[in-house]
Amino acid sequence: MALLVAVAGGFGAMLRFVVDGAVARHNRLRLPLGTVVINVTGSLLLGLLTGLALQHSGFDEVKRVLGTGLLGGYTTFSTASVEGVRLAMADGPRAVAVAFAHAAGMLIVSLAAAGLGIWLA
Repeated sequence: MALLVAVAGGFGAMLRFVVDGAVARHNRLRLPLGTVVINVTGSLLLGLLTGLALQHSGFDEVKRVLGTGLLGGYTTFSTASVEGVRLAMADGPRAVAVAFAHAAGMLIVSLAAAGLGIWLA
């Protein structure tokens, strides 16, 4: 089981790299939208997975591999934290407000996405 979780986590990290790069190529804003897209879609998928696991017995192993492994490797709290600090350190008096709005917005939308995922399942 541990090996499956580790392999899935590696695949999730690779997927995060690909998605972040794709979003960065099209992002014209100074905000790090790739991390927002990754964390919101990961929260939605984890919500769906959790909702399915709550409704169907015997789904625990799949939840561990896909939830802990794949989606744990895909989503990233640490990158979001560093990006928030980087935004706060940017030039201009609004930098801290922008960083706070970015971090709070990502958290709120990610929570809503997780709840939507559970509800959809």
